[in-house]
Amino acid sequence: MAGRAATPEVIWARPERAGRGPKPAYSRADIAAAAVRIADADGIDAVSMRRVAGELGCGTMSLYNYVPRKEDLYELMVDAVSADYELPAGPGAADWRAEILALARQTRDMMRRHPWLARVMSPLYGCSPNALRFLEHCLGALEGLDAPSGTKMELIGMVNGSVMTYVANEFATAERTRSLPWSAEQEQAARFAYLAGQVGGGAYPRLAAAFAQGPGPGSADDIFDRMLNRLLDSFAGAAGSAD
Repeated sequence: MAGRAATPEVIWARPERAGRGPKPAYSRADIAAAAVRIADADGIDAVSMRRVAGELGCGTMSLYNYVPRKEDLYELMVDAVSADYELPAGPGAADWRAEILALARQTRDMMRRHPWLARVMSPLYGCSPNALRFLEHCLGALEGLDAPSGTKMELIGMVNGSVMTYVANEFATAERTRSLPWSAEQEQAARFAYLAGQVGGGAYPRLAAAFAQGPGPGSADDIFDRMLNRLLDSFAGAAGSAD
């Protein structure tokens, strides 16, 4: 395809600006910040090379000298917001579970601040500077978990995937109820009443038992913590059984 490199490229392996000439007028940080501002204000679909170039005050074709593909622009954006992680310096955490849960809460908060983030996240972006910083910190936090390094990487991936799914469901629920002429609580109550009627007739005995017991107590934050703790339980248990 015209304009595309014949071999795979990694944006971080490229110089800040391709070709010779004067010192670049913009840094990758400038470009990423402009794209993030647009996405935060108008959504990821509003992010285009033309729009970012306009935000910076340069020509669209000039921007391609810095960022050859839109996929590279997304990678710069993800790395830019990943700099928001507060990663304590020092040796591995004394309580690996508490540290991973704290990081998961930060991820959730970050995705709430940048609702577009889940749309552009990719495992391929794991080689960006802030992604490497994050992964190195996570592995340090997991030093207290008696498990192979590969298992620890799986844990990190599963935690991040669970957080992304949880936040995506939060967004979907909020979006579904935003345009309705009643509150989210009224919508939930109406659906619960309908389900209660369906399972109360005896056709769904297992569902009836589950509804009778009810969900676990607490807020959305409490449910989030329980979800992550159960996931962490599975890794702690697996590590203990391998001894």
